[in-house]
Amino acid sequence: MSGTFDVAIIGAGDVGAAIARELAAFDLSLVLIDSCDVGAGTSKANTAILHTGFDATPGTLESRLVARGHELLGAYAREVGIPLEATGAVLAAWNQAELDALPAIAAKARENGYASIAPLSSGELYDLEPRLGAGALGGLLIPGESIVCPWTAPLAWATEAASGGAALMRFTAVRNLGREESAWRLDTTAAEVRARWIVNAAGLHSDDLHTMAGYDGLAITPRRGELIVFDKLARPLLRHIVLPVPTAETKGVLVAPTVFGNVLLGPTAEDITDKSDTSCTAAGLAYLRGEGRRILPELLEHEVTATYAGLRAASGLGDYLLLADGARRYACAAGIRSTGLTAAMAIAEWLRDELARAGLPLRPRGEPLVPPRMPYIGEGAPRPFSDRSATEHGREYGQIVCFCERVTRGEIRDACAGPLPAADLDGVRRRTRALTGRCQGFYCAADVAAEIAAARGTAPAEPWWQP
Repeated sequence: MSGTFDVAIIGAGDVGAAIARELAAFDLSLVLIDSCDVGAGTSKANTAILHTGFDATPGTLESRLVARGHELLGAYAREVGIPLEATGAVLAAWNQAELDALPAIAAKARENGYASIAPLSSGELYDLEPRLGAGALGGLLIPGESIVCPWTAPLAWATEAASGGAALMRFTAVRNLGREESAWRLDTTAAEVRARWIVNAAGLHSDDLHTMAGYDGLAITPRRGELIVFDKLARPLLRHIVLPVPTAETKGVLVAPTVFGNVLLGPTAEDITDKSDTSCTAAGLAYLRGEGRRILPELLEHEVTATYAGLRAASGLGDYLLLADGARRYACAAGIRSTGLTAAMAIAEWLRDELARAGLPLRPRGEPLVPPRMPYIGEGAPRPFSDRSATEHGREYGQIVCFCERVTRGEIRDACAGPLPAADLDGVRRRTRALTGRCQGFYCAADVAAEIAAARGTAPAEPWWQP
């Protein structure tokens, strides 16, 4: 860490990792810093939906960047192997007030440039989703909404940045910022770092960094969203994402399939004060079960695989806070809330252009970045245990360690190698799906931990999924 970086990006969630990838395409020295693993903070606990932006506020940065991000991430997912399924969505109206709100929602979608939205009569809605609860009066079809893996995207962006020479400081917190004549001084828990520019993409803690950098006007409130994950046997109950009619306060509770074969119910929306409180509550889970019983009654007959809570970075500003200040060589991407996964690549594009205008020299690298090929951990393609090409590549891909999710020894070995090796059980979980199934690691956690220990210090093998 000696010397001075051109840019230090603080925060390696969806937005920070995407910015690192975007800037790594230029002749810059970069460092990406996060207090935990890549994508292991707020970004790991979202609703895993690729949004069209149909319901964003017209004219905002969010509406523009979500629409652009939908296009960019859709293409990138296909290129690098991020699980993505174009399920489409239906928005259901359950009372007359909600039914009356549908034309305005459709008009807003068209104002945002999304013209594919279409009205549904009650009969058409039930034709599309026959297991919906009784009483739906009509709805809207939003065919562009999709489900996506919430974990692979930031790992792919950070991997691509690392391949371009970006330094990674994981599990490293920034304690303070100081200004020198030609650089920022970052006091971190690992080492002192100097950088000519800093980019604040710190999510829940972006307001703290904003203040450290000498700015005001940003206050982040953690908004807790609790969710319930139902067993894979519930997956045949629905074909689309089922969305509620949004209100001024919340987008409401949705029911959605996941790329892992489960069904997701949630989230709640509760403003809290503790930025580390990701606990689930009895009241929150009871509320979700009541909503699930109303929306998709048969869902409650199935087993719950897991519950979790994510914290969204709510700023109260009504839009993203994006800026690039050339005088202080400071940039910020804050208040991204629940659309960060979808908009991340577009935010990175926007910030790239603003940084160039603010004075950051952007000269293309001599060799373009090569997008990585990520291990596909969804259900939309064969998994290694059932893929002959994988087991022929190495017998470890036929040796299952996590039986609930059919994760093999070879996959765990691969997760512990490469430029972003898993450092712990949570890291392996987000890279392979191990420990996320019915037993939640009760039977396999010790074996997975043993595989992690065995993989450390060994030379990386060539993964079966690399071209």
